Amino acid sequence: MKHIQRIVLAAALGLLTGATQAQDPYPAKPITLLVGFAPSGGTDIIARQLGQKLGELLKQPVVIENRAGASGTIAAAAVARAKPDGYTLLLGHVSSNAMVPAITPKLPYDPNKDFTPIALIGTVPQVVVVPASSPAKTLAEFIALCKAKKGAVNYASSGVGTQQHFAAELFQSATGTTMTHVPYKGSGAALTDLLSGQVDVNFDTVPTVLQYIRNGKLRALAVTTPARIASLPDVPTAAEAGVPGFAISAWYMLMGPPNLPDNVRDSLNQAVNDALKTPDLREKLSALSTDIGGGTSASARDYVKAEVVRWQRVAAEKKIVAE
Repeated sequence: MKHIQRIVLAAALGLLTGATQAQDPYPAKPITLLVGFAPSGGTDIIARQLGQKLGELLKQPVVIENRAGASGTIAAAAVARAKPDGYTLLLGHVSSNAMVPAITPKLPYDPNKDFTPIALIGTVPQVVVVPASSPAKTLAEFIALCKAKKGAVNYASSGVGTQQHFAAELFQSATGTTMTHVPYKGSGAALTDLLSGQVDVNFDTVPTVLQYIRNGKLRALAVTTPARIASLPDVPTAAEAGVPGFAISAWYMLMGPPNLPDNVRDSLNQAVNDALKTPDLREKLSALSTDIGGGTSASARDYVKAEVVRWQRVAAEKKIVAE
């Protein structure tokens, strides 16, 4: 009888301990936010702005860790296999979490099953940029240059399967041009070679190149949005510049490993939504032409699913494959 009582008491203590652990405050230590691209690129800029605000709201530091390479998939894979405790997170990206999976069937993660979508941060338009020294002053002149020098014009990207790669492939399909792809480990390295004229064009996100457009080191030929954007009001849309239907944007999302506990997911979702409502962060993101996100974790999950399907379809239609 005493033996049975001891077993019952031990079980009760186990349940009590589990309940106590489940109710432990989160976060109780610093959070690491992995970024799949090198510093100074658009993803890194968004991550640092968001991380600073989340740190203030959660009262724990959010440490940005850049694990660049393989089109953002190194960082994504690390988070996919991380302990699901909320202390290792990913700034999910359209490239690593939708586009690369569309063209790389043997990735070490499934974009739908191996992450916990927490909240959409926002979407950012892309812009077609050339060095200030480029002979192309307009998008029409750039298209003519590509046709005159078939295959000799080089375009940069943050890697195979990134949004720059997809944008360039869609552009070539829409204009009947042929360019040569030069992939990098992130926008920062691609930008360096673009500024020096080592590559001829990039289809990068606005945050990455905005200051260089404004100081005259890069020339913006068109934005890849249906309407002009506030940060570059004098730059035409691709449709206005003669390429109708050419529209593409990048998106960013806070994600965790699979099986993230509901309470941790919900705490992070609330923190992101609160952060996106603060005037200072909204101002910073808006200055970078970010269409600010937010919403529930369920809506974030549905968003990813739809994007995975979308880019699988585009890859199949345009015959975009891993190089």
